[in-house]
Amino acid sequence: MVPAVKILQTAIDQQVDVIGLSGLITPSLEEMVRVAEEMKRMDINIPLLIGGATTSEVHTAVRIAPVAGGPVIHVRDASLAVGIMRQLLSDDNKPALLGSVNSKYDLLRKKYNTSGKGERYLSLADARENRFLFSENTSEIFVPKKVGIFDSSDFDLGEIAGYIDWTFFFHAWKLGGRYPAIFNDPVKGVEARKLFDEAGTMLDRIIKEKMLRANATWFLLPARSVGDSVEVFSAEDPAKVLKTFHFLRNQEKKPDGTSNLCLADFIAPKESNLNDYLGGFAVTAGIGIEPWVREFEASHDDYSAIMLKILADRLAEAFAELLHHRVRTDYWGYSPVENMTIHQILKEEYQGIRPAPGYPACPDHSEKKVLFELMEVQTKAGIQLTESFSMYPAASVSGFYFAHPLSQYFALGKISHDQAEDYAIRKGVSVSQVEKWLNVNLNYEPRLNLIQDEKF
Repeated sequence: MVPAVKILQTAIDQQVDVIGLSGLITPSLEEMVRVAEEMKRMDINIPLLIGGATTSEVHTAVRIAPVAGGPVIHVRDASLAVGIMRQLLSDDNKPALLGSVNSKYDLLRKKYNTSGKGERYLSLADARENRFLFSENTSEIFVPKKVGIFDSSDFDLGEIAGYIDWTFFFHAWKLGGRYPAIFNDPVKGVEARKLFDEAGTMLDRIIKEKMLRANATWFLLPARSVGDSVEVFSAEDPAKVLKTFHFLRNQEKKPDGTSNLCLADFIAPKESNLNDYLGGFAVTAGIGIEPWVREFEASHDDYSAIMLKILADRLAEAFAELLHHRVRTDYWGYSPVENMTIHQILKEEYQGIRPAPGYPACPDHSEKKVLFELMEVQTKAGIQLTESFSMYPAASVSGFYFAHPLSQYFALGKISHDQAEDYAIRKGVSVSQVEKWLNVNLNYEPRLNLIQDEKF
């Protein structure tokens, strides 16, 4: 994450017309608010464009625009940025654009502020009362064939390629549609086929020339839940807690018979005295990518550079799917005979889940730090974790393994202040830090002045 001080100083030095901020993970959102505040304090009144996967019009309207000194516009897709820039830099078109945006953001703020948020949520205590109840039936607990922390390097890229979900490959190129049906699309079909063939050529080269290396580390260890957290124990000493993972609970009011879920619900509670297990992993297919990208870009072959990056991302996701399959059928072995096609596997028609920090069930990216420390990921797999909890190489995936037959994916949704406070206590951090990590998951407006960051 580029510090606000560097962004604004560069803008001043270069006398730019517009500042653009892109956020890929949740912590970026609070940094965007801070940049907007500093722009106002420093009397920088040029337009601020907001974009990136984690951003939204509502967050821009409610949290960023009100604290900025100049115009703020959310750009939902990079392809729209050029058109918006043209209008902003045109004396004729700028007033109409800003008038339209401001009117829209006023409506979004009014809707947000009158949405009756508190009426839709339970207290944390009531949400916990409505938790998924872990059965003490030992048939729901599966003992791994081998318990411990494991790693593998230079995994066979050819085998990994068989698990690629090509639908998301096309999405990365902004071609909506499902594979292989997209080939029959009257508008996109020809372009999709051409892109697929060129990807196949590049993939063959990646495998033949070993342009990328794939590494992995994973663990299968004794575990028990303690409230909404999960303690993981040593394979050699079952009484020794190695790490504790902290999860969050859905607080939205539910219909009768529907639980307020937390991932910890799928692990046996400590007080049950049952011996349960949790798994986790980190994989990458991006080791060695940088020299190739630089070579392509130096040759002005941006297309090949982009293709390589996208295929590396797809291989990393495929590696995560392959490893999970191995875990289910062999390493953990709770589902030894699946008899599934690759299509069924990619549709996740199997027992168990693989949630990842930063995704809907556990949106806090900071839990990656605990995963990385437990598995010594940087040493064993060559994946680094940045200050903002992004993984490098970017073509990397990390997460957890839950084997419970009724484990399921769910969206945390919004949480109330009582859960933010509870989570802060469990993690040993300030409430303001939690609010920064989970900004888009709050059903209330945090106090901005509690966020203590470097100022100009």
